[in-house]
Amino acid sequence: MSDLAVMGAVAMVMAGLTIAIGSIGPALGEGWAVARALGAIAQQPDKANVITRTLFVGLAMVESTAIYCLVVSMILLFVNPFWNHFLGK
Repeated sequence: MSDLAVMGAVAMVMAGLTIAIGSIGPALGEGWAVARALGAIAQQPDKANVITRTLFVGLAMVESTAIYCLVVSMILLFVNPFWNHFLGK
């Protein structure tokens, strides 16, 4: 196998691992946050608007971690700086 093929295989595997591992944490965090928010709304229904607004801001912050992992995996696949090194050989 050539160096370029090995580089491509490693980039694909690492991009997959980045998405797989990087999406577990945000998924668990979002599920936990929604469960807590629903519990808070059940206890204090009059504060539902405040809790929901805060929940959506928090979910956006948690989801940004998964989006960063997606960006890193796209960089590994399409804009990897090591491609030029192996193509230049």
